[in-house]
Amino acid sequence: MATWAAARAEETAERPRPRPRAVKRQRRVTSGVVSIAVVAALLAGVVATNVAVLRLNMKLDRLARERADLRAQNAQLSSQLSSAASAPRIQKLAAKRLGLVQASTDQTSYIHLPK
Repeated sequence: MATWAAARAEETAERPRPRPRAVKRQRRVTSGVVSIAVVAALLAGVVATNVAVLRLNMKLDRLARERADLRAQNAQLSSQLSSAASAPRIQKLAAKRLGLVQASTDQTSYIHLPK
């Protein structure tokens, strides 16, 4: 047994000692912190993008409502314009404000132009 112990002692004496693991653990911790920071930055980017999309959707909804209101207002104004431009209304206003009356058939004359 003495030879076995002596051989073992020679092997350990010749073999270099392994490096301490503290540096390796430090690198693992550093790489873990960096990866966590990268994932956090990516998640923050996703959240910021979602907030921007939400704001744009809210603005789009507001503009759609405003467009619908403007279209309804245009339809109402068009209706008012057509009723204001109607012939019977203009005849009433001419009679009331200016005292004009519609011409009778004997007061009407036609001019025939040659072609």
